[in-house]
Amino acid sequence: MNNRQSSLIDTIFSACPVRNILARVSDKWSILILHELRQAASPLRFSELQKKMPDISQKMLTQTLRTLEQDGYVSRVVFAEVPPRVEYHITSLGDSFMDACRPMVDWAIDHFAEVIKNRSPYIQNADNT
Repeated sequence: MNNRQSSLIDTIFSACPVRNILARVSDKWSILILHELRQAASPLRFSELQKKMPDISQKMLTQTLRTLEQDGYVSRVVFAEVPPRVEYHITSLGDSFMDACRPMVDWAIDHFAEVIKNRSPYIQNADNT
């Protein structure tokens, strides 16, 4: 999400906290990034996060981390070293948000096979058209 999109969301959904918050975290990557940071025993470097999610592009990881940092879910620490070292960790706000997401994550894990089974005939029909 770029700054223009972020400003638009803040403007359009400014009066509705649910829509405002969900618009910022309901993308493809935010919850997965927060999940990885929460599972980590220590802060993660950018490259470590990228290894844990090999299908995310560098640009998308950067943009998503920036959005999560802006909203206070993630903290970014830059170390004055050569080369520079940057670490990310989940904040208490991010932990609190993930506590709320935990039932959804558990539900997805518990029902994944059933959803895929239900989806299968539709995928096969799409391939035949």
